[in-house]
Amino acid sequence: MEYVLTAENLTKEYKGFRALDGLALRVPKGAIYGLVGKNGAGKTTLIRILCALQAPTKGGYSLFGVDSGDKAVTQARGRMGAVVEAPAVYQELTAEENLRIQYKVLGRRDIDAIPGLLELVGLEGTGKKKVKNFSLGMRQRLGIAVALAGDPELLILDEPVNGLDPQGIIEMRKLLQRLNRERGTTILISSHILDELSRLATHYGFIDRGRMVEETAATDITESLEKHYMKLVGGEWNE
Repeated sequence: MEYVLTAENLTKEYKGFRALDGLALRVPKGAIYGLVGKNGAGKTTLIRILCALQAPTKGGYSLFGVDSGDKAVTQARGRMGAVVEAPAVYQELTAEENLRIQYKVLGRRDIDAIPGLLELVGLEGTGKKKVKNFSLGMRQRLGIAVALAGDPELLILDEPVNGLDPQGIIEMRKLLQRLNRERGTTILISSHILDELSRLATHYGFIDRGRMVEETAATDITESLEKHYMKLVGGEWNE
């Protein structure tokens, strides 16, 4: 099996607290990989390290076969897009203006591709409407559009449906499924909404106390995600 992202012995400590504790990770090419874990399990810390927003205390990861300690990982990271926490967009600009800026940052001159990208994320009819007047779901989709501006092969999303209403969640699900199906984009997604994650993911990584408890294909899980996780780590699910 080909993996676009792997990690070995990934550890992150903060003044005596170990957020990640020797974590291992295997994300297959073409997968929608769901990260499952309680609050404080280490999901966001893991994502921030993978996006180079933080450095691990020890251990490392490999992106498209390039070790994180290699200088070439910067180039490999160009094949990745991410939305971590709040989408990084300009509130006083339109969706198209935000994408034009991102294209300029990336050195892309094919701005005629922007309407197609807006259509892909369901924002083709926003016109001159400023982002500050967007709904939360629209801002989330614009954040993904910005992340997609570089045509990434791997998309990393931290809680993309957090705070969305039911319709927004459905729209986000359809978008991610379309990206995976039509573009072959590998997606790593963290979400607290386990029922929704179960509708999306083809593979899972179950994290508890900074460790990877289990990685498995969705087809190998015969019960709900919550029940499966509870069997792995015990205790009560508390989100």
